[in-house]
Amino acid sequence: MTSIQSLKTSRRILSIWLARLSVDRWRLSNAQNPDQAKRGEGADALPTALITETAHGPRIESANDAGIEAGARKGMMLADVRTLCPAIQVAPSDPAGDIDALEKITIWAQRWGPWSAMDPPDGVLVDVTSVAHLFGGEKRLLADAQALFDKRGLAARFAIAPTAGAAWALSHYGPPRAILSPDDDVVTRLSQLPVAALRLDDDVMTVLHRLGLKRLSDLTGIEGDGKGRDAIMRRFRNRRSPAANPLVRMDQLLGKVPEPLLPVIPLHMPLVQRRLMEPIRHRELLDQVVGDLAQDMARELEGQGKGARRLELGMWRVDGEVVVRALEMAAATRDAAHICRLFSSKLNEIDAGFGIETVRLRASWAEPLAMGQDDIEAAAQSHGTSLAACIDRLNVRLGAGAVSRPVAFASHIPERAQRWQLPLEPEPVLQGGFQGELALHHRPLKILDRSERITVLYATPDGYPRSFRWRGHVHDVMRVEGPERIAPEWWREKSTIRLRDYYRIEDGEGRRYWIYRHGLIDDNRGGPPDWYLQGLCA
Repeated sequence: MTSIQSLKTSRRILSIWLARLSVDRWRLSNAQNPDQAKRGEGADALPTALITETAHGPRIESANDAGIEAGARKGMMLADVRTLCPAIQVAPSDPAGDIDALEKITIWAQRWGPWSAMDPPDGVLVDVTSVAHLFGGEKRLLADAQALFDKRGLAARFAIAPTAGAAWALSHYGPPRAILSPDDDVVTRLSQLPVAALRLDDDVMTVLHRLGLKRLSDLTGIEGDGKGRDAIMRRFRNRRSPAANPLVRMDQLLGKVPEPLLPVIPLHMPLVQRRLMEPIRHRELLDQVVGDLAQDMARELEGQGKGARRLELGMWRVDGEVVVRALEMAAATRDAAHICRLFSSKLNEIDAGFGIETVRLRASWAEPLAMGQDDIEAAAQSHGTSLAACIDRLNVRLGAGAVSRPVAFASHIPERAQRWQLPLEPEPVLQGGFQGELALHHRPLKILDRSERITVLYATPDGYPRSFRWRGHVHDVMRVEGPERIAPEWWREKSTIRLRDYYRIEDGEGRRYWIYRHGLIDDNRGGPPDWYLQGLCA
């Protein structure tokens, strides 16, 4: 084997592999007491497999120790496992719950380093650079991590190395609690690990095995003369993903190329609550508690320089039921009186049952809100209601999303020239002052939601309309202005869409309409043109 000088780095990465995460979660969630939470006790004593429904039937995702002894393996069909162990128990797997638990563990693992990153589906990477001395060295750091994970009932393997790839390889295929120091020869220490330690896709693994490359030494050896590396590079030259290219993974493992890691940063949502000494059943007492929580929330938000956009009020009843009421504001606010006023209409139909013992208010969505001090004199003279407060009251009364406003949209087609958005959202910036162009065209004040087809008498092929029938009445055209031709938006529509010729017309009674002819004669995009009425002028 030819030795390759890897890059020296002072970075230290801790890799944590939770190989039994899903099974451990299932065991802990089914334990009735601490004794049953131990591995091999209670329900975990029986052979059990976690399954996922597929198009070909249930498939094994993981199994406990008893299930593995009975022959269950990941990827096997449940029908095959039942031939080996008819008495095996099954439970549905929970991938979403596993990822949620892994995210919490990732944040919890920051006790060993300043930041940590998820390594789905069952791993965590922690940057422990320059922090090992706080635990008495890297060996004691790993021992501390092992003890805490054992205390939580989670099986885990650990390793520390200068790169994330090397740490991952050692935690999965190296000795327990392996440490790769910066002075170690990375190639020599990792040479006997299987190529699966490179975190490759299954199809790549199949190709490598067909080529006879089974260990990392087989890959590092081909780099000596450069010819072997060129051959591997040509085979995987079209695969840009690191997991699909063994050379990229090898370079990451050796530290030749950087491997960015996305840290998990916990967000602390403002939360206040009251645990009541006596359960409450009356509305007046509940309003008082909500008012106190609103005051606490206002102080909490003020301390963080934020305002709440969405609030969730949870009420825990004595019988175990939880009642939740959510509220979303049009603009960020920390006005306690405004929050109480909005929640008051949502508490009318609350069933307190035998009483509410805990009330919690959480701001699940908060935005920065500048600190400000109201002018007392100006406030005394102002008795109006702000627009945001008015919109919040309308939304509470009419429902979420009931209040919206139209904004201009960059389109030449009249029915697409505006869209609806939330009332306080900023208007989109249109290129070239599109709204000004619309004003020059003198659009009618009212445009129908959907253009109505009409029958028009006109001189073919493109003469002015003389009369038209709309909603059963015939209108004689006295004045005509137009046409204003609007071409199809070729970048959005098919080439068979026809153009429009718009006319502003006035009938004998002085009423003005906005009609258009859809298409031209012999434009090869359909038959005779159709006429539509789209707007009414003042």
